[in-house]
Amino acid sequence: MKIQGKMFIWLSVFILAVAILYGVWAKEPVGATALFLAFGLAIMIGFYLSFTARRVDALAQDDKEADVADEAGEVGFFAPHSWQPLSLATGGALAFLAIAMGWWLLYFSAPLILVGLFGWVFEFYRGENQNQ
Repeated sequence: MKIQGKMFIWLSVFILAVAILYGVWAKEPVGATALFLAFGLAIMIGFYLSFTARRVDALAQDDKEADVADEAGEVGFFAPHSWQPLSLATGGALAFLAIAMGWWLLYFSAPLILVGLFGWVFEFYRGENQNQ
């Protein structure tokens, strides 16, 4: 995490330089404000990652002598297939279509969105606090 923190801090320095240059040269307050806010976001992320890197165990990516296999292991569990994203995407498409065609279309899209959302969240739920 040390390298990510340094990258974000250097990115924030670059964004600050661009924000100052843009503010002086363009004299346009909205773009300069957006760049200064981007600077604030980048510096917060950089300092958070740098601060956290000191408190966690060293990762293999922080060791210059590490191999790729040093961080090998289980990445996570991925569902083999699911119909819930299709329901959620169809409901979302109908909801956005309701903006153009008419708000009455939301009556058809809301149930699809709710079925897709609850189905996706509770897809692998098999009882109270049950582990898989």
